Amino acid sequence: MAENATTTDERSMRRARRQALIDAGVNPYPIASEVTAHAAELDEKYAELADGADTEDVVSVAGRIRALRKQGKVAFIVLEDVSGSIQLFCRHDVLGDEGWALLANLDLGDILGATGTVMRTRRGQLSVSPTSLTVLSKSLRPLPEKFHGLTDREVRYRQRYVDLIMNPEVRDVFRKRSQIVSLIRRYMEADGYMEVETPMMHAILGGANAKPFVTHFNALDRDFYLRIATELPLKRLIVGGLERVFEIGRNFRNEGMDLTHNPEFTSMEAYCAYSDLEGMKRLSEGLFKMIAREVCGCEEGHEVITYQGQQIDMSGTWASRPLSEIASECVGEELTMDTPIEHLRELCEKNGIEVQPNWGVGKLLFELYDELGEKTIVNPTFVCDYPEEVSPLSKRKAEDPRLTDRFELVIAGHEYANAFSELNDPVDQAGRFAEQVAAKGMGDDEAMGYDYDYVRALEYGMPPAGGIGYGIDRMVMLFCDQPAIRDVLLFPAMKPETITKADIEAQVAGAVTDNAAASVDAIAEDSEKVAAAAAEGPVALVAGIDRDAALALLAEHNHEEFHLEHGETVGGVMRQFALELDPENADFWEVVGILHDLDWEEHADDPVGHTVYAADLLRAAGASEELVRAIQSHNSMNNPELPAPELPMEKVLFDVDELTGLIGAAVIMRPSKSVMDFEVKSLKKKFKDKRFAAGCNRDVIRQGAELCGWELDELFSRTIDAMKAIAADRDTFGK
Repeated sequence: MAENATTTDERSMRRARRQALIDAGVNPYPIASEVTAHAAELDEKYAELADGADTEDVVSVAGRIRALRKQGKVAFIVLEDVSGSIQLFCRHDVLGDEGWALLANLDLGDILGATGTVMRTRRGQLSVSPTSLTVLSKSLRPLPEKFHGLTDREVRYRQRYVDLIMNPEVRDVFRKRSQIVSLIRRYMEADGYMEVETPMMHAILGGANAKPFVTHFNALDRDFYLRIATELPLKRLIVGGLERVFEIGRNFRNEGMDLTHNPEFTSMEAYCAYSDLEGMKRLSEGLFKMIAREVCGCEEGHEVITYQGQQIDMSGTWASRPLSEIASECVGEELTMDTPIEHLRELCEKNGIEVQPNWGVGKLLFELYDELGEKTIVNPTFVCDYPEEVSPLSKRKAEDPRLTDRFELVIAGHEYANAFSELNDPVDQAGRFAEQVAAKGMGDDEAMGYDYDYVRALEYGMPPAGGIGYGIDRMVMLFCDQPAIRDVLLFPAMKPETITKADIEAQVAGAVTDNAAASVDAIAEDSEKVAAAAAEGPVALVAGIDRDAALALLAEHNHEEFHLEHGETVGGVMRQFALELDPENADFWEVVGILHDLDWEEHADDPVGHTVYAADLLRAAGASEELVRAIQSHNSMNNPELPAPELPMEKVLFDVDELTGLIGAAVIMRPSKSVMDFEVKSLKKKFKDKRFAAGCNRDVIRQGAELCGWELDELFSRTIDAMKAIAADRDTFGK
């Protein structure tokens, strides 16, 4: 993030004070430091010290300067350490000339050490009267005046170190997170579980349905997957005779980010031989209630907490409810696995849930629950009896093999745990894996692979076992009352930050190295995040043709209703984006959108030549070269001779051309035929299903999101909102 002029000037002055310290023989970054007391300890120990009283007790404290003011020969400094704040009552006659002179080169944010006696001022402020001061780290950046609230969230997540400095409540969240993880570990060990560690890289995808991150293992010259779950290695250990095992660790899923999802997340999975689903229920109740007592201060038997304004009662025995029962409540009639499939499809369509022709009764029931029922649950509830169709690793129920012995723990509308009576029949497991491979072949990039070794392990015999996985990040959100997963991750995933050469130059200027230092240009070239300096102001773009003329030109060369609608839709969406990103050029953005596929209907058989033919048509109509270039940039993936997207407008066009087509295809499948009730969740499902609207290139959409610096979820949300803005209550997106 480029620095503003005020910040840059302040940094220059701080660098000058750093140099002044060095010139005076003071090392602003010494090796040695001493701390014998913390602020909170002193507050407790000297709580009874009278106002105006001195002691002979000598302590050494250290911390960050949060306030500094001088009054003649006296100075007051507030130091903040990990436990709280302590005042330094500095006096010229006590510090001496050398120590007093040091004050002139101190700034807010510097880390300072002080040694002196404990006292209380006449005004009642507990203080240390220092006989010596030591600069431990000179701060070259000023602390922000305001660094709290929604407007600063993006910067707060990216610069978590500043967030922790400025917001004590944020530090408290992460102290609680550490406490929660520690409590979980102790609870599990006390229940006889052994903590283990399993590989982060897997040769075969398994343990969950999720899109993986892929890495290349050079020594073996093959691709491996960062693990999406720890399940299969842990169950191998159950086969090996370790009857109770658990692992707390990171998993990685190459998916979007939202309030409850981050691509890198922490989970705990646990497996217990000779247990079952009931055992996992009791484990969950005990674990959550213990955390409520220890972290939230609840009394035993009255474990009631508040989450985002909702009261959550964790006391007593938690409810267990079949998935079909909850779905039935939502649609107002009884649904079971015997409900005719045609009727379930009708209910899905009636409630705006898109369905696939290959979905069976179990999948349709699950979708009704997932879309309508989960969000209605407040108090802890074990949602049970999941259809086998959506539970490839769970045992079938003896009384109805179409259902599985599985539950998800749902609290406040969100899933916190997923548990199974684990499948230990190797023949059944092999068949389930075979079904997953078939799903993968049909375009499901979240389906598991066939794990030969895992089936082989089961062939040696795995005892009956209960297994469960907990989302640790969501648990921390719940017990710390935080609305978003990023609020409980010290370093959440973020889109790349734009850094300029000027930013780098400001950091390396004046640096003295033992060896030859790289130039600013070389450093910039070495970093993918470095961008050219921002332009002084928005560039005025002239199309040479207005909206009405653009629509007439489009109609002259396109006669299919879809192509006419698509051009008008993309134009309208481009205008909506321009109103936020480049309002002065909104007319230009709209004309680009209208005409971006001008030549497609006449030359669809030549994707490489797409927009090349359009150039002559545009010029003949009086279009500017800026307009020609912008339109040609969106086909640069097919034709590398064409200009690549550079301007924000070109990047947005690259993105929304494909994405509006995908959204339009999804919308016309809905009963309402309207985008007004369309949600990101529904779009994400369509995006993952490569069979749906196969002509909409998902890779182009992903690349476009990267070009714009947006996460997929953000791009989806923005584009849906733009389409809603131009199509309030009409079907605009295809027949």
